[in-house]
Amino acid sequence: MVTQRSIEHANKHTKGIDSVPEDLRTQLVDSPQYPEFVSDCRQLVDDEVASKSGATGLTVKSAYKMVQKLKPNMIDEAVKDLLPELTSRLQPFYADYRSAGNGAGLSSYFESRQDEISEALLGLTDDRAERSNRGTIKKAYGMLRPQGKKHVTVAVPKLGELIAKHTGTN
Repeated sequence: MVTQRSIEHANKHTKGIDSVPEDLRTQLVDSPQYPEFVSDCRQLVDDEVASKSGATGLTVKSAYKMVQKLKPNMIDEAVKDLLPELTSRLQPFYADYRSAGNGAGLSSYFESRQDEISEALLGLTDDRAERSNRGTIKKAYGMLRPQGKKHVTVAVPKLGELIAKHTGTN
């Protein structure tokens, strides 16, 4: 479990490791490679949608196509809008991984923490839904969230691979 103590420990003991800044936002959002990172995140979303099967997969794919037709740049805009906060929510896990000196790789570490990481990521959309003044949005989000959790959880290891690629972490 990521605690305040583990975050402080990670911050204290990981500065300068491999000469890589530890802050994910600095490495991923506030960097020259940001456009490539956004593109890779978009590809991750595309790949995850394409991998869905069955009735749920058909629904997800249909909704995704409809969004792309109505507003072609919407997914890219959503990725750009969410990334700063998502990297902040991932920071404690990344710091914990770095402080542990885990040789298994970031993707494996993320896989071992899939449930916690998916909850942290979904916390962002939970917060946004909660702040909404529209009851229909809150109700719809509440109905879709359990299914969304399953989809996000499955993607967590691939997100770890993507972050490792862009941070130079193994």
